[in-house]
Amino acid sequence: MPPRPKSIATIGYQAATMSSFLRTLQDDRVALLVDVRAVASSRLPGFSKSALAANLASVGIDYLHLRGLGTPADGRAAARAGRHDEMRAIFLEHMASPEAQEELDTLADIVRGGTRACLLCFESDPAHCHRSLVAAALAKRVPLKIVNLFPVDE
Repeated sequence: MPPRPKSIATIGYQAATMSSFLRTLQDDRVALLVDVRAVASSRLPGFSKSALAANLASVGIDYLHLRGLGTPADGRAAARAGRHDEMRAIFLEHMASPEAQEELDTLADIVRGGTRACLLCFESDPAHCHRSLVAAALAKRVPLKIVNLFPVDE
């Protein structure tokens, strides 16, 4: 019988409050949030790097920023303009860089080690976000089930 595939979650915080975001991660038993934003700042309260790490720590979730798996500036501009195919092309080209490959190796080691990790970016819809491309690239290295999480306020 083949080994059971590992899993990784993804989440976007675009439509989330901090409480719904943390509750969603806790409900999925996430142990490590992997921030794959090139720039870990946000206009939404609590989602910039230091504040986010502190909020996560308050519920026992670790934080890791892998900037090299973030979308370059021209890709972010394309995504903001709704040019998702252009963003994908820019990001896939970036993924071939040594920095991105090294950080993808780091992520693969984390998943192989059995840590329940979740990839974070802004965009709510994983189909329009580069985190899906990161997860797909990771799945080529580690047999993987990808679970997309969606924070919902009650």
